[in-house]
Amino acid sequence: MTTTLNTGRPATEVAATGTPQHPVLVWKFGGTSVADQHRLRAVAERMVAAQRAGHRVVAVLSAMGRSTDELSRMAYQMSARPQMRELDALLSVGEQISCALASMAVHELGSRAMSFTGGQAGILTDDTHGNARLRDVRPERIIAALNDGAIALVTGFQGVSPDGAVTTLGRGGSDASAVAVAAALGVSECEIFTDVPAVFTADPRVVPNAKRIHELRHEEMLEMAEAGAGVLQPRSVELAAAHGVDIHLRSSFSTEKGTWIRRGGSAFEDAEVAGVAHRHEEPVYAAKGVTAAEVTMALAERGAAIGAILPAEHELRFSAPGVDPAEVAAAMDTLDTQLSTHLELGTVSVVSLGIARKPALVARALRTLALAGIEPEFVTTTTGRVTVHLAAARVDEAVRLLHAEFVESGAGTVGTPAVDDSVATVTDLHQAPRDGAGAA
Repeated sequence: MTTTLNTGRPATEVAATGTPQHPVLVWKFGGTSVADQHRLRAVAERMVAAQRAGHRVVAVLSAMGRSTDELSRMAYQMSARPQMRELDALLSVGEQISCALASMAVHELGSRAMSFTGGQAGILTDDTHGNARLRDVRPERIIAALNDGAIALVTGFQGVSPDGAVTTLGRGGSDASAVAVAAALGVSECEIFTDVPAVFTADPRVVPNAKRIHELRHEEMLEMAEAGAGVLQPRSVELAAAHGVDIHLRSSFSTEKGTWIRRGGSAFEDAEVAGVAHRHEEPVYAAKGVTAAEVTMALAERGAAIGAILPAEHELRFSAPGVDPAEVAAAMDTLDTQLSTHLELGTVSVVSLGIARKPALVARALRTLALAGIEPEFVTTTTGRVTVHLAAARVDEAVRLLHAEFVESGAGTVGTPAVDDSVATVTDLHQAPRDGAGAA
């Protein structure tokens, strides 16, 4: 479901805070980009240089490195089912540390910065803890800081509920924070700096000759993200599409161009696939004596979504894509049931919009795997992809086979490939942990 923001001010009025001589830049830096003091200083230098070049800078920061994972681990050591309100209060701390330290670094460089929590920045959400929905962004304090000549630093991943409690936007939520702030400011572009140089047609660690993609449409990137490509949070892509914000995903460690996700980015009817995405782990759980509705509600109360539902004779089997097993266990703990892991599976997805009109593509994908002796446990489809659920040990092999079949064969991938297909600088791409996955 796409979130519609009420910015609280007409877009033309907000956009007027940036002039052609002093345009507003909205940047987001992920967890790896601010992993330590050295990298925070580098981010500060980049922001100060842009400001001195005549730009007004708004930067949304993630928590440093994998600090969010560490905070989550501490929470589950303290309680098997931590209260969601208090879990949000704990997990939101990391972004505040990043912003405060970055502000200090900016001041050391002779410029000024002001750090804001999500609430101070006017990021208003509903009262759902763990995966709150954005309701409004009122950026008056951000605008005031820009007008005062300061760099505005905003904590990603968090907002504030109607009763004033801290809420979080789900893993990778800093991406959504940045896009929402850009939309509220009337800025048409948002640059997301990460530890990868671009979006690729597959994870280069699995497929060394994966192709860099210069440009994608929002819809294509959303399907890739939903299928496991961890470079962007799916909700951020939804927001960008809904509010007309183009995303430039690029490396924080270089000045090279990355991948643009924008309207009309490619002519999809003339092409076949956007790429192949995967998850190394997507287990199927089994619970006895519960209904699909009960399981779905229990997961939703902890900010998690159910995936496939597989009714069996004496139990309900289900998946929860991208959800930590500890969260699944905590959700099921509220029900009178015993939870077990039925199958240790992973997934491989071929992304192709309008796949319902391409039955031959699905058949071709399954035939390619069958010829290699890979039998799926089950297959799911959406409007934009076919996902094969298979033994986790064979995920990498399946990715390489499908990439060779649909991309390397020259079958017509979507988007515009970059001229340089080198992946030598890639440290991480489609699978967690990635920039923004370990730190929201």
